Amino acid sequence: MDTIYDVVIVGAGPAGMTASIYAIRANMKVLLLDRLAPGGQMVNTNEVENYTGAGKLSGAELAIKMFEHTQELGVEFDYKTVTSITDDGALKTVTCEEDGAVFKAQSVILATGTVPRRLGVPGEDRWAGSGISWGAICDGAQYRGKEVVVIGGGNSAVEESLFLSEICTRVTIVTMLDLTADPKACDQLRCRDNVDIHVFQEVLEFTGEDRLTGIRFRSTGDDKTERYVKCDGVFEYIGFQASSKFFEGLGITDRMGCITVDSHMKTSVPGVFGAGDITAKHLRQIVTSCSDGAIAANSASAYVKSLTCDR
Repeated sequence: MDTIYDVVIVGAGPAGMTASIYAIRANMKVLLLDRLAPGGQMVNTNEVENYTGAGKLSGAELAIKMFEHTQELGVEFDYKTVTSITDDGALKTVTCEEDGAVFKAQSVILATGTVPRRLGVPGEDRWAGSGISWGAICDGAQYRGKEVVVIGGGNSAVEESLFLSEICTRVTIVTMLDLTADPKACDQLRCRDNVDIHVFQEVLEFTGEDRLTGIRFRSTGDDKTERYVKCDGVFEYIGFQASSKFFEGLGITDRMGCITVDSHMKTSVPGVFGAGDITAKHLRQIVTSCSDGAIAANSASAYVKSLTCDR
């Protein structure tokens, strides 16, 4: 007889790994799946300094610690690329690309995360995670007293620029359009003496030999004027892509592809839960993802127990 899991967790980032820890401690039969090495986007973070109790360490180091914790407790893990999830009522079917593997479970926790949109210009891949970052809350402190560039003009870009302007000597904003964030926040940013704003600009290249040293960009207007700004770091805020394509058919995502959940991490489909960055939320951080994972596992445990009681 095929194994039926109490819960299959898709995504082994901080949300998924935390969910697996809480689930197995609730005596659930757990399977954790991810197509890549455990850690998710955390692996690409050069320095983590705001995860409570861990001190300063790299994202990769924290990912290893979390994964080792799951293995110490006996969580079953497999490298698999999930291609679809089917809701069959009391059972969910998780289909994978490798060998056509199929897993059955009474509940599913989706913790697939998001991927930051990238510009796709020279130098971006080279300096990603070690000069180019996608989160000032995590990485901003290492640029205290230095010069940085922020790419983007939306709410995230402006809010993070305000934060960076308080710790950095110079913040240069480069955006394809005008500033589109909340007008009050934009006004606050324009008043900062150490902030330069370049609107209607196209990023051409990130430069540097041993480290990132600058950014080259040009006007999108008729003059096509090119500029070069020296910097120690870059923060990109041009949106993100939700990793939700394979379960769009469940009807649990918003227009951005993020999962809509309640305070218990429940979706509109009984037995299907969301956790971490893939959910529609305001703050995407390692610590908030862990919190989501714990709540999702607790809710999944209660759901599975309710199925037993109904029999």
